Amino acid sequence: MRKAILLLGIIFYTACNFSNSENKEHTDEPESKIDRKALVSRHNVKVDGIDTLASLSVGNGAFAFTVDATGLQTFPDSYQFGVPLGTQSEWGWDSHPNPENYRFDETLVEYDQNGRKVTYSVQRKELPRSEEAVNYYRENPHRIQLANLGLELLKENGEEVKPEDLQNIQQELNLWTGEIESAFEIEGVQVKVYTAVHQSDDVVGIRIKSELIEQDRLQVRIRIPFPTAEWEDLATKWEGDEDYSSTLSVDGNRAHIKRVMDSITYNIGLQWQGNAAIEEKEEHYFVLKPSKDQTEFEFTTKFSNGEISEIPDLASVTKSSQNRWEEFWQSGGAVDFSGSTDERAHELERRVILSQYLTKLQCTGSQPPQETGLTYNSWFGKPHLEMHWWHGVHLPLWGRPELLEKSMPWYDTAFDKAKGIAERQGFEGARWQKMTDHSGYETPSSVAALLIWQQPHFITFSELLYRADSSEATLNKYKERVFATADLMASFPNYNKDKDRYELGPPVIPAQERFPARETFNPTYELAYWEWGLKTAIEWKERLNEEVPEKWVEVLEKLSEFPVQDDVYLATESATDSYTNPEYKTDHPSVFGTYGMLPETSRLDKKIMKNTFDLIWETWSWEETWGWDFPMTAMTAARLGKPNKAVDALFMNPQTNTYLKNGHNYQEERLTLYLPGNGGVLTAVAMMCAGWDGSEGETPGFPEEGWEIKWEGLEKMP
Repeated sequence: MRKAILLLGIIFYTACNFSNSENKEHTDEPESKIDRKALVSRHNVKVDGIDTLASLSVGNGAFAFTVDATGLQTFPDSYQFGVPLGTQSEWGWDSHPNPENYRFDETLVEYDQNGRKVTYSVQRKELPRSEEAVNYYRENPHRIQLANLGLELLKENGEEVKPEDLQNIQQELNLWTGEIESAFEIEGVQVKVYTAVHQSDDVVGIRIKSELIEQDRLQVRIRIPFPTAEWEDLATKWEGDEDYSSTLSVDGNRAHIKRVMDSITYNIGLQWQGNAAIEEKEEHYFVLKPSKDQTEFEFTTKFSNGEISEIPDLASVTKSSQNRWEEFWQSGGAVDFSGSTDERAHELERRVILSQYLTKLQCTGSQPPQETGLTYNSWFGKPHLEMHWWHGVHLPLWGRPELLEKSMPWYDTAFDKAKGIAERQGFEGARWQKMTDHSGYETPSSVAALLIWQQPHFITFSELLYRADSSEATLNKYKERVFATADLMASFPNYNKDKDRYELGPPVIPAQERFPARETFNPTYELAYWEWGLKTAIEWKERLNEEVPEKWVEVLEKLSEFPVQDDVYLATESATDSYTNPEYKTDHPSVFGTYGMLPETSRLDKKIMKNTFDLIWETWSWEETWGWDFPMTAMTAARLGKPNKAVDALFMNPQTNTYLKNGHNYQEERLTLYLPGNGGVLTAVAMMCAGWDGSEGETPGFPEEGWEIKWEGLEKMP
């Protein structure tokens, strides 16, 4: 049933109208050549019915609030299997008690790594206690849903209003200002709701206008769900065994709810204009009831893990949202496709605009985001560091390096833990986590623990920030972690004396997560990334006039060549059946990352890469891929001089390349939004417009025919 409902609700925006106007070189002129307000506003999201996959969000990068067609979170149970109605902040994490005293070392399993015993934290089932320990550390800490703010509406006969009772729904997300205006009718009586979020505080501002207030048929619900501590948290678990408390105190037109949980205590503050009363309806369930002498009611709600003294009023929230979102859209890059004749132009422009909006409000806090942002939990709410490439690389390419820079201090928080992993395994430097949490702790996972392609990401981010500000201050700011990353990269490869080369793995799992860890070695993309990462770290040493470690140079010079068979690159040297085993033609075609995400390296043969591209394009099981695979394919096509294929890649038909009405990249029923896909679109389009180091011509990733592209403020890809 759930799957059927979701699939019926999917709005698969395929081709529409792709526009393009003459490409303009990036300049420092203060005036925009593009009418940015017109560009952004023509993609305002409009909803005219109950569509559980068209939920809309407002937020500030570290806090997000997602609403249904009423402009609030009125029908959470109805929307839970679409895009859920979440309220999350990056500080909102909880851990259950550990009465069994599970130890992290109970999750460790020994692997043979070049004759050494190396421990990895993986999922174990052979011993009940070890399995329980793994489950505990996977589930804890978990991100929490802070509260549900919704309307409680009554019909004239006193019955509760259901989603199907809403009539004449007219809802619009104003992208330029980050505001949602919603209107609907109940038995002919209109309700209007205004929704916005403060841009430097976790505060939601709400205005409600309706004669239902006078009729005592409208009130506001504040309900606090229990965390599921499961893979997903849809903000609809209303009962639980945990001994939590939610305590209400009232002072005039202000109220505070103190929420005490296992390892976190947080506060919800409410402030309203006019007459109203708030009371506890039942445990963890409160009702704010406007008095009947009014038809308009406004209030603000603040969430904090500290004490709440001041609560901004609605006017402050509105001003903050309007000013900061306009500043965002006026900054950085813009791309206007409105002059194009290709029928897909308008749809690509829509995806670009909505992806900028969604990644700004969901993914620009002080921590790497989870793949479902601040809407609902996936993988217990935990970030995956390999995905931070897709969440973050597009930001400096769109001329907004400061938004990527906000999350860089988190790596300092996680640094000691990363060094601890390397030390435990007998390596130098820092081994960055894959599946982690807000504090940087490692999470047990049979895949995550053995992935390595997240390792050079910190060098990528630092290099992009250096390109944006090529100062000694930038080098000094990030050099310690850049060099510790390179130390790991130089100590991790196995030296094969017989072949006089360094090899990656075994054990290792490539970005294409289909290969057995204990048998796999020398994945092509990871070899290329290792070469690029070490080479770039050496350049950082030279920029600082510091001595380059001999081991870095030795590993770089003797790193294995990319594995080739029948004039194509294998996914990994150990998989000679890379293109004949059906399982190995699913998941990410990560070979494309070798020359797409990465620039040309010394080991690359572009003729072999073209052969590889053509083979994968024709034979891959594209229905079994992920949202960022399509922009990655487009990037490789662009570098190979195949602009038509680059555009075609962005519009492949698999379900995982669906972009919903609200702009979210839909994957499947358990992943109804997937922000790496949105980040991928932005990365690919920036690269296809502005080009990459050494590229020639205007908009080198787009074909000339059918495309008139006007762009500004974008930066070249390395």
